[in-house]
Amino acid sequence: MLDRDTRHALELPSGQGESDESWLTSYLDVLTLLITLFVLLLALAPPGGSEAQGSAGMPASLDDLLPLATLATGIYPRHSGLQPHMAALDIPGVSVSQGQEGVTLRIDDSLLFSSGEAVLTSQGQDVVESLIDALATFDGQISVEGHTDNIPIATPRFPSNWELSAGRAIAVMRHLERQGVAISRMRAVGYADTQPMESNATPAGRAANRRVELLLRQQPEG
Repeated sequence: MLDRDTRHALELPSGQGESDESWLTSYLDVLTLLITLFVLLLALAPPGGSEAQGSAGMPASLDDLLPLATLATGIYPRHSGLQPHMAALDIPGVSVSQGQEGVTLRIDDSLLFSSGEAVLTSQGQDVVESLIDALATFDGQISVEGHTDNIPIATPRFPSNWELSAGRAIAVMRHLERQGVAISRMRAVGYADTQPMESNATPAGRAANRRVELLLRQQPEG
């Protein structure tokens, strides 16, 4: 039999066994996190190593993003084939942009109309006609959308910017129809000053907001 002093020396202090093993649990948690992070980095790394990346470590081109997004979401953009055709447009005052709804051709209203009017000028007719070849490569729907600044208008023909923006959209749509674009593929919409691109506080901002846009929506396949 051990005497009381010997037994006391061999006993562990209360709770010491648990505290000696607690560090192991924390270590395993950290190790698990590191392994998970490493696996994620490997999954996100593009194939081919540094050759597939640009100088900033991003995909080599924007074209690489479409397959990646498609793989991630399973969704194929309906307008993915439009941008190359429209990007070739080189018309002063006409810009091309691509968004979730489709490709937008944006035209400064100063190229199309006199101030406060919704009748295409001769220059405006030429600008619209210059779009025909590009539109011929597209077989989807065309939304012709008129926009104004926030300066009020009150004339017998245009009591407000709603009528002016709609009238301008209709004028462009009708001229496209005369050039052979099927009216069944088009619609005209007036937004007045409800969708500004820039602040209306400056003349430059108001000029940017006065525009006509052609939104090209590709028909879903099948």
